[in-house]
Amino acid sequence: MQTCSVHALPYRADPTTYFDLIKEAEGAVLLDSGRPVATRGRYDLMSAWPLATVQIKPDESGRVYFDRLRHALDTLGEAALPDDMELPFAGGLIGYLAYDFGRRLERLPNHAQDDLGLPEARLGLYGWALISDHERMSSQLVFHPSLADSEREHLVALFSSAPAPAQHGVFRLEAPFNADITAEQYRQGIESIQAYISSGDCYQINFTQRFQAPCTGSSWHAYRALRAACPTPFSGYIRIEGGAVLSHSPERFLQLKQRQVETRPIKGTRPRGTDPQSDAALAAELLASPKDRAENVMIVDLLRNDLGRSCRTGSVRVPELFALESYPNVHHLVSSVRGELADGLDVFNLLAGSFPGGSITGAPKIRAMEIIDELEATRRALYCGSLLYIDVRGEMDSSIAIRSVLIKSNRAYCWGGGGIVKDSTWQEEYAESIAKVSVLMKTLEAL
Repeated sequence: MQTCSVHALPYRADPTTYFDLIKEAEGAVLLDSGRPVATRGRYDLMSAWPLATVQIKPDESGRVYFDRLRHALDTLGEAALPDDMELPFAGGLIGYLAYDFGRRLERLPNHAQDDLGLPEARLGLYGWALISDHERMSSQLVFHPSLADSEREHLVALFSSAPAPAQHGVFRLEAPFNADITAEQYRQGIESIQAYISSGDCYQINFTQRFQAPCTGSSWHAYRALRAACPTPFSGYIRIEGGAVLSHSPERFLQLKQRQVETRPIKGTRPRGTDPQSDAALAAELLASPKDRAENVMIVDLLRNDLGRSCRTGSVRVPELFALESYPNVHHLVSSVRGELADGLDVFNLLAGSFPGGSITGAPKIRAMEIIDELEATRRALYCGSLLYIDVRGEMDSSIAIRSVLIKSNRAYCWGGGGIVKDSTWQEEYAESIAKVSVLMKTLEAL
């Protein structure tokens, strides 16, 4: 097997200075751990100028699309990293799966309006990446063996040059964010969900509302502002036609590393307090909440079942339950589910059996997705989908695309929601749906 070549660069804890050099390039993508402020993520990964772009076709099934992605990886060719390198990417696929890609995997109704027209899946095939390892405090260019020498020389020269004065452009909203539905419509949606729960259709449904505002200017400037306000370990920036994906997610969807699988669902949220005492009280309230713990267990059980479709029998376990994770605007209750990928299966089998993430659908998953499609007026597009990479060794990491902004055709969209159960109160759920994205909206409104 051929080995990737690696070129060391000066270490930078903040990836944005390197990404400034390629932010306008075709297919520019940054998967960002939120350093140096956020501390949970280990790697930043960026690339541009994909060798090919694999976008889902009209009426194509998810499994046929995954076969095309397998073929794309095969055309690039398997490669190894140098023995002393522990890096997540040796060349491969980077991009997104929208939440609505789930309808390419399951038979679902088609009530919600697709008013954004975002492709349901789009991944680029990349022969190089700039990766920063924050544990080893190193930054390096990684080149797949198939990449031409001239391209390697160009990239080394580009990233070794003295940084140019930053030109981030300007971003501004033409008006504040507005919700697409009223508080009364949100209440009606929750009451419909609780009627379904009472009739035995489901146990929990994730219900979402969308906010939007007209905007102009640089989406990269908007991303940098959001990054400063809300650093998170599963952030990402992807250029798309007519705009960009700006994600500041705290939640891992699936990681596959040496055939070990992990998912880390978030279920349970409280706002941050205005002082240390109130903040500690809110965190303690979340940790002790029977309702939030019950919701978390429901989703953990769902994800155990999802992983069980692809993992070796008996390998799925829950090593962490009800951990507290705190971010600038909220506290979260987080658990971990792990397993070992079964023999004969690959990363695409894992995705086909688990997408979209159960923490943002409800339980049981397919019935929850049917109810979501009935009650939410518009499709979720990017929201609750996934930003991900899949490398030529078959390894993957991916996020749940919450706390995200989609900029498309001079409008900015973001979504907020939460898990609804039988004893939810609509006023609390409505407030929580706004609290989860208030830092995004307020940051962009202040620019």
